[in-house]
Amino acid sequence: MIEIIPAIDLIDGKCVRLSQGDYNQKKIYNEDPLEVAKAYEDAGIKRLHLVDLDGAKAAHIVNHRTLRRIATRTNLVIDFGGGLKTDRDLDIAFRNGAAMVTGGSIAVRQPDVFCGWLEHYGADRIILGADARDRKIAVTGWTEISDTDILPFIGHYMQHGVTQTICTDIAQDGMMQGPSLSLYSDILQQYPTLHLIASGGVSHMNDIRALDALGVPAVIVGKAIYEGAVTMQDISGWMAGGPA
Repeated sequence: MIEIIPAIDLIDGKCVRLSQGDYNQKKIYNEDPLEVAKAYEDAGIKRLHLVDLDGAKAAHIVNHRTLRRIATRTNLVIDFGGGLKTDRDLDIAFRNGAAMVTGGSIAVRQPDVFCGWLEHYGADRIILGADARDRKIAVTGWTEISDTDILPFIGHYMQHGVTQTICTDIAQDGMMQGPSLSLYSDILQQYPTLHLIASGGVSHMNDIRALDALGVPAVIVGKAIYEGAVTMQDISGWMAGGPA
């Protein structure tokens, strides 16, 4: 059964969502991300996807204090991404409570550094961020599109030990028009052992059911929860009984 992982995206320490990764299309949903995280925990959620959008733009970790607040005041397992470019950034993230970190731009621009993280920390703590538009990998908080195709990009890092990847189709993110089922199907067909975490486009529980039917192991849900299209009751019911 697919795991549902709620997302909290951070700008200025606040819980926000962007549309298609556009910083100019920002909506603040809560001034206090800890309040949101506690609501997830109260609903039975075990894992949280926490993204430092300020950090992604600045190319270094920014919202580590918010990470620490959530990590020390909840029991959520936090995977943290955004702005992780150096060993120091990783040290700050782990010291402030991240259980796992996601590296995307760094894997494109400094592959030796990313591979060094995999070797040092292990594949259970380092997640590959494979976010793309038109199947080309995006970097720098999605503000730039590289020439790197997503499928060989994932395959390359699986050869270096990657076991889990968060993949966002940027064109779908925040639009609530459905996830990129064809992309995820192609990824799983080529890399069936990959722990693929889908992200972007979920608009209701039927989207989650569709991803589950494809065999996608996990899905990140953000805007659909904030807009009430997927409720805490929906998530709790899914966790208790699976697809209806």
